This record gives sequence, structure tokens and C-alpha cells, in this order.
Amino acid sequence: MKSRAPAVLAPAPPGSGLLPVPGDRGLPYVGYALHTIRDPVRLNRGRYQRYGPVSWGGFLRRRMVTVQGPDAAQAVLGNRDKAFANGPAWGFFIGPFFERGIMLLDFEEHLHHRRIMQQAFTRDRIAGYLARMNDSAAHGMSAWRPGPFPMLPHLKQLTLDMALDVFTGLDLGPSEVRRVGDAFTAAVRAGLSVVRFPVPGLRWSRGLKARNVLVDFFRQHIPAKRRDGGDDLFAALCCAQSEEGERFTDADVVNHMIFALMAAHDTTTIAMTSMAYHLARHPQWQDRCRAESRALGTDRVTPTDLAALPSLDHVMREALRLCPPVPMLPRVAVRDTAVLGHHIPAGTLVSVANFTNHRMPEHWPDPETFDPDRFSDARRHEITHQYAWFPFGGGVHKCIGLYFADAQIKAVMHQLLLSHAWSVPADYTWTLDMTTLPIPKDGLPVTLTRLTG
Repeated sequence: MKSRAPAVLAPAPPGSGLLPVPGDRGLPYVGYALHTIRDPVRLNRGRYQRYGPVSWGGFLRRRMVTVQGPDAAQAVLGNRDKAFANGPAWGFFIGPFFERGIMLLDFEEHLHHRRIMQQAFTRDRIAGYLARMNDSAAHGMSAWRPGPFPMLPHLKQLTLDMALDVFTGLDLGPSEVRRVGDAFTAAVRAGLSVVRFPVPGLRWSRGLKARNVLVDFFRQHIPAKRRDGGDDLFAALCCAQSEEGERFTDADVVNHMIFALMAAHDTTTIAMTSMAYHLARHPQWQDRCRAESRALGTDRVTPTDLAALPSLDHVMREALRLCPPVPMLPRVAVRDTAVLGHHIPAGTLVSVANFTNHRMPEHWPDPETFDPDRFSDARRHEITHQYAWFPFGGGVHKCIGLYFADAQIKAVMHQLLLSHAWSVPADYTWTLDMTTLPIPKDGLPVTLTRLTG
């Protein structure tokens, strides 16, 4: 990264005792967007060394403050003085495509929607979803063939099929599944478009068209879901109500379903792909997890069973540390505020760099090493800050579906461990594509072996 003369984001108010945020604009128009896509760890480490934990840089015609370290993450995500908002920040990236999803709402409106939506993620609901996940995972993996095997696209298709089954409860044909899946892919990829207006054929335009496909898809099924109910998330959102009797409108249901399906499909795919990668590179951990799965004596797990898979839990946590599916968490300051003694003016776009935070040597011994045992009870003391590890976010916007995601990931990986083994060459190392969310550029090619007995 070329050295540039430091500049300040904005002067600190006289007499405030605050420091201005240092930084530089970077390249014309794009700023540091391309650097973020190519190598966010190298970029942010360099800026941390030069500017400290709070700095600003250009990003797609805007100035964006990046905060690093658990104290800064806690200040922004904890948001005790309600100075930071999600909606305008995520709206900048994905707002036109995932309009009014739960993550794009703030303050009282967010709390109102979250209270209703929480009824779709109760313990009993998750147990019901898990039963469907077991069947969906078994059905999907039954078609997997031994030999050279691109893990990413197969896991992506599995999670999409599972999300459409568990979330919608609809009996969809292959062409409809493909149509909806393509729409989600187009909507997600549109978020980091360099050209951020609808030029026909480019990402932004394709994302807007994809949004219309998804709206029409969910809206046509709402009347039947409200009438008949069901054990899927779609029905749960149609029927959920707060203690005061408040319910979602049709538009609310559509918005939350589009957002939830995107989150369940893409982020869990990335988490499981990361786990598969590390288990392939560290076969001793694959064997260790498989032994615990075999000891359960069943391929269909219940919520109680998940507690009997500690090695799988530690592998998941370590994979999420090394590759958090959402590599940065943006916010916008809704009024003048401060982070670690630095003045943040109202309207500033702020990014919490969890992809880098999870690898800070000040908080993670030997941070580049895959070491799931760092999450064991015997070593929990090594995690010295609650915001050293936060793949699900933090504060009031902590992922509402985190227990659902935990169950889904473990249910799929449990069945994968029982039915298959997989490996990569000893010298293989993946390269991530960070254009939108982190995925392996080569699709994670493994050698797959079907297990018997």
C-alpha cells in the first residue's frame, strides 16, 4: 500500500479533548475499496501500524472510518449512547436489495420488529427446524459422488435447498429453486458494485431485478401461510405476534424473509466451507470430530445432541475466527460522538473490521494457526475480551438467528462427517475472493470419499 500524507477526517471540537481521526483518501473514487477486496488483513494491519486503532480512508466516494481492536468494536457495536445506526450503513451496501430486513432497522423500530421476530426463533421452533434440516441434509448429500469434488458449490446448493425447505416449507421444483437461488446471488453480489446505479447488464441493475423476483415469490405465498400456518420460518413470521398482539404486515414478512434467506444461505455456506477447508488440511481434527459424531449413534441430531459434539463446536468457532462470513460490520454515526478518544462527526460511515480483529496477535496467541482448542474450557482464559471474537456481531444487533445458524451448521457437518471423508493436497492453501463475502476462488476442490458402516 503506497504511503500517503496523513490528513484528518474533521477537526475535533475546541475544548473537547478529543483527537481528530487520521487517515487518507486513497485512490480516486474507489478509495480503498479495491484494497479491501484484495487483502483486507494486509490493508488494515498497515493502517493500524500507521494510524492506530481509529483511522479513515476513502471508500466508493465516501470517507469511511475503520476501527480495530476489541475496545473499539465494543464502543461501536455496544452503542450504549445510541450514536450509531445500522440502517444507513447497511443501506449503503445492500439497502436497495434487502430493504428493511431486520439488520437495516434501528432503535425502537428495530426492537419492535425483533420482539415479534423472536417468536420464530424460540427453542421449540429451532427444534422443529432442526428435524427438517436433518432430512434436507441427508437428501442433499445422498447425491454427492466420490472423487474430485468442488466443496463450495455443493455446500452452497445444499444450504439453498435447505433454506428454501426449512424457511419456506414450499414444494418447489428444480427450475423454481434455481430461479430463486440466482436472484439471491445477484442481490448479494450487487452490494459492492463499483457502478452504483442501474446500468443495464451490470451488477446494480441485476440486483434490483433480482429483488423484484424475490418480492413476487414471497408475496404470492403469504395468504396460504397466514391461513394454514406450518413448522417453517415463513409460516412462523406470518403468524408471529408480540405479547401485545402486534403482527407483521405482508410487506414486513416479505422483507424479513428475503433478508433471512440471504443470511441463512450465504453466511452458513461460508462457515461450513471454512470448516471443510480446515478439516481437510488438518485430518487429525476431522478424525476427532468424526469420532464424536459416531459416538452419538444417530445421524439425525436433536438440540440436546449438539452439546455432545464439543470438538465440532470448537472447529466451528475457530473457522469463524479465521474467516468470519461478514468481514466488516458497518455503522453510521447519527450524531457527533467519539471512539477511543477520537472525534466522529455525525453522518460518518464507520466499519468494525472483524476480519482483522479476529487475527490480532495482541489478543490471539499465534493468530494465523488453526487451533480449535483455544475455545476449550481449559483455555477460555486466553480470550480476554468479549469483543475479541464476534462473528455474529454484538449489542442489540447481534444476529437474531445465531442459535439457528449454530444448529444448522452442526447438523450438516455432523452428517458430512458420518457419510464422507475429504482431503486436499498437503501443500494446498485456499485464496479467498472478497468481492462480496469471503469465498474460495477455486471453489475448494477436495477429494471426496464415501464412508460405509
